[in-house]
Amino acid sequence: MAGAMDMGAYEYDAVIVGAGPAGLNAALVLGGARRRVLLLDGGPPRNVTAQAAHGVFTRDGTPPADLKTVGLEQLAPYDVTVLGTPAREIRPEDDGTFSVRYEQRWVRARRLLFATGVRDVLPRIPGLRERWGRTVHHCPYCDGWPNRAARLAVLGSHQEGHHLALSVRSWSDHISLLTNGPDELTPAQRRDLRELDIERCDRPIRHFSGRDTVRVTFEDGEVREYDAIFLNPAQVQRSRLPELLGCELDEKSRVIVNENGMTSRRGVWAAGDMTGAPQYVMSAAASGMVAAVSLNSTLIHEDVRRGGAAFHPSPDEEKGVGEA
Repeated sequence: MAGAMDMGAYEYDAVIVGAGPAGLNAALVLGGARRRVLLLDGGPPRNVTAQAAHGVFTRDGTPPADLKTVGLEQLAPYDVTVLGTPAREIRPEDDGTFSVRYEQRWVRARRLLFATGVRDVLPRIPGLRERWGRTVHHCPYCDGWPNRAARLAVLGSHQEGHHLALSVRSWSDHISLLTNGPDELTPAQRRDLRELDIERCDRPIRHFSGRDTVRVTFEDGEVREYDAIFLNPAQVQRSRLPELLGCELDEKSRVIVNENGMTSRRGVWAAGDMTGAPQYVMSAAASGMVAAVSLNSTLIHEDVRRGGAAFHPSPDEEKGVGEA
């Protein structure tokens, strides 16, 4: 294990790419397992514009930037090097290790863990991006409580708009569905909205304005005001490195992992939003821990074999269970 065995040709047991909740928790777990870790922080988290993170055990209502500050501080006792720079290039080596380039330097690692997250692709409506994370939100579990019983709108159409409108209805009785053009709803979906007193507005939107509330100006000149707006934006991978490395992606470009965070590429794990996991702070952190434990387990097996020993399965255990 690190500190007890020769590091050989590599500098790190693991390189973690991304320092959101998933990456930070993975670094914490691997550091506590006496691993030498490099954590490459590619910049602010996806929720950096949010005023508070909700549903976070013991930290409810804490600004996301503060959560990250505490997370970085708590890595101090461990052999975790944190650099405020993204990974630029990754090259698999013949011995199963990986060379990682950041800035102009290359380092070698036994394992990789991606936690690079996703990027939200917002509708091209003037004024929307400026309000993202402040009065325009993605997740009612994160931002529903501060807007309980408020005048809310859901921006969206088709299945996703219908689903989100019905969901947000749990936080307020005052809901409008803004489809910004033809709603693409089925007759049954329109009936659902009527049954729950959710107004449907299919007029095109010209722009958003307002500071503490959202003023929606439609193309016909009408202006409506809401306390907050919710939408489910499209998303893309924040980093192309997993794809370039050969990690398998699904039809929505999410990195495919098993229950332990393993990707299709041997020696590579992924955690957090980039895998299609539930997009909550606690879920991301939990997936980072699961991936880190799995990654470390393979290092344990490797180190034990290097020392001339082995884990022996019990006689009644299925072949391959417990092996790395």
